[in-house]
Amino acid sequence: MIGGMGTYLPEPTGPSPVGSTSVHLTDASRPDPWAAGVNARELMVSLWYPAVPSDGPRARYMTPAESELQLTSRGITGVTPDALSTVRTNAAADVRPAGSARGLPLVVLSPGFTNPRGTLTGLAEDLASHGYVVAGIDHTYESFGTAFPDGRVTTCRAREGPRGRGFWEKVVAGRAADVGFVLDELTGAHPAWPGAGLIDPSRTAMAGHSAGGAAAIAAMLADSRIRAGIDMDGATAAPIPDHGLSRPFLFLGKRSNYTPGGEGAVTTWERDWELLTGWKRWLLVAGAVHASFTDLALLADQTGLDIGAALPGTRSLTITRAYVRAFFDQHLRGTPQALLDQPSPRYPEVTFCSPRG
Repeated sequence: MIGGMGTYLPEPTGPSPVGSTSVHLTDASRPDPWAAGVNARELMVSLWYPAVPSDGPRARYMTPAESELQLTSRGITGVTPDALSTVRTNAAADVRPAGSARGLPLVVLSPGFTNPRGTLTGLAEDLASHGYVVAGIDHTYESFGTAFPDGRVTTCRAREGPRGRGFWEKVVAGRAADVGFVLDELTGAHPAWPGAGLIDPSRTAMAGHSAGGAAAIAAMLADSRIRAGIDMDGATAAPIPDHGLSRPFLFLGKRSNYTPGGEGAVTTWERDWELLTGWKRWLLVAGAVHASFTDLALLADQTGLDIGAALPGTRSLTITRAYVRAFFDQHLRGTPQALLDQPSPRYPEVTFCSPRG
């Protein structure tokens, strides 16, 4: 199939039209962790939000330069280099947000290592359609490609250095700092986005995939503003102090790697589970692979790339959207969700895990 032709994200499930915009932020208070001699940390952040209805152009999934770096860096040759820039999204570009002052909860999304923020668009659009402001962060030099408004495109410098002890701790600590800075920029006295007045700063949470999921724990430990967190398929790195972390947390992972005591199991979740002292769930998805918790499984299906998932990409996105939104509805909106209390016949692929502790 000719790459990019006909690739699209499923429509969001909520009642609100969705808008999206990108903002370029500079944190002058700290040097870049990956670029020697760069004395400020620059970030690209996408915002998705409930919007006024618009038949204007859709937001771009990513730029052609970002697409080419993502595909060539992964050795994917069966599609055109710009294939990921032509994915059809559901959000209208740069339209006016809708909502009342301080009326909308805020969710920060952090992608996997080497992934750009765009790979969580299917989840972000869905949350926005249900009345959330969503901020997706590109962690500069940790993605294969990040395009800035002046035409610069940064690459994945973080992969170039040695991966010694402490590498993943450095990644999640840097991401925690990125998240705290983005919260400052969206909820502070001089916000970086004109729609920021719609955000309720007292209702903020975070979800991430892979390294971004691991970073959710690091960010919560560093920043008490983050009221709840989700780790999607990410082996955790930041040590939780002995007194524990008492805010709500959800582990959502593939059954093949995150079954406690299973062969090839990632053991960090078991270590952390003991120290999560508040509301917590550990949910496993049968047939999922690592990419199943992002748009990439869905886009691979649409372009005929086999990534080894037993679960179709549309189905894994449906599951991810349902459980992530239920978690945020319960913990940011105070709306109890039966979906989080017991297995559901609607989602037989999802099993509840109850490790000791």
